[in-house]
Amino acid sequence: MFSGIHRRKSRQVFIGHVPVGGDAPIMVQSMTNTDTEDVAATVAQVAALARAGSEVVRITVNTLAAARAVPKIRAELDAMGIDVPLVGDFHFNGHKLLTEVPDCAKALAKLRINPGNVGQGSKRDDQFGAMIKTAIQFDKPVRIGVNWGSLDPELIARMMDENGKLDAPKEADAVMREALIVSALESAAKAEALGLGGDKIILSCKVSAVQDLIAVYRDLARRCDYPLHLGLTEAGMGSKGIVASTAALGVLLQEGIGDTIRISLTPEPGGDRTREVIVAQEILQTMGLRSFTPMVAACPGCGRTTSTFFQELAENIQSYLRNQMPVWKSQYPGVEEMHVAVMGCVVNGPGESKLANIGISLPGSGERPVAPVYIDGEKAVTLKGDRIAEEFHALVDDYVAKNYAVGATRKAQSRKKEIPIKQIA
Repeated sequence: MFSGIHRRKSRQVFIGHVPVGGDAPIMVQSMTNTDTEDVAATVAQVAALARAGSEVVRITVNTLAAARAVPKIRAELDAMGIDVPLVGDFHFNGHKLLTEVPDCAKALAKLRINPGNVGQGSKRDDQFGAMIKTAIQFDKPVRIGVNWGSLDPELIARMMDENGKLDAPKEADAVMREALIVSALESAAKAEALGLGGDKIILSCKVSAVQDLIAVYRDLARRCDYPLHLGLTEAGMGSKGIVASTAALGVLLQEGIGDTIRISLTPEPGGDRTREVIVAQEILQTMGLRSFTPMVAACPGCGRTTSTFFQELAENIQSYLRNQMPVWKSQYPGVEEMHVAVMGCVVNGPGESKLANIGISLPGSGERPVAPVYIDGEKAVTLKGDRIAEEFHALVDDYVAKNYAVGATRKAQSRKKEIPIKQIA
């Protein structure tokens, strides 16, 4: 997809077989919330996240049992044919776990280190160094992930003290933002001094407030060329988490900042963990940065559309298209850029349907009970009766098979980019 966004230049790092930074597409990652010691549950959730489109999955490694489980998790995923790279999330005792269970480090594709909790006082440098040396030994990249909620207290105290001595001290929030950046950059410099290549380092500075995240990453992006992982930490539940994450990441991505993203949603009780993957994909796709699955345009409904039929059909088609992508991805290259329209009345229905690769304009209140279908901008057929949904479903399948099969000549991959407005006036 063409977005017209000029991305910040960064080094390229490989997480297993997945490139991050440089000219690589912005990568989507996620994290499990299972107990890593529970191999079966963790394998099942990693597999679900990978099938949903997560290109890297992070898992908690917090105990010796969890560290010993990591190679088993990797082996079971490989046996299932799921090669998604695994990232180990280490806090407090990572130096000990990686030293005592070297097979854990071997099985992981990347280590995540939080410099705010690798150790206190004189132990900090030794414990940080032990983790970096493990990464060097097994040729693994490292994400140095600083977090607002676990910032190094000694660093904060030092910087607050220095700020207090200035003739014009900064606000406390500004000092905190600077501390996040300093923690990341100083830790990266220490890692390189220990021998870790600059092409093995990714940085993140996560906060939970939208404006703070934007300010931090704008500054961080100016001060280094490491790939940057974006995410609003503790984003929240439901629409709040989605809206906040989209508001923050949308601004930064539009400015070309960010090489990998995660949407840190709190699932509803019993909710599907894969939702965070779908939200991340939809942010990138709606911004024109990547394509993951065919998108459905549908009107919001109004007094002209008292029937819920078009809503049900739009939901059914969107779910169907997403569920088909694991199969379609290899069978029908380019199908992820297909546009489908399911409209509810004659006002915008025909025009929006003409803009899509395939679209249907369903009858609104008081309109004739017919539904014209447009394919590549031309009216192809008019559907009537009780089987409109099934017939449109079949037309979508037929369109995909004819236009996206390997070797097929497509008339148009994206009608929205090709049809002049005057043609639908």
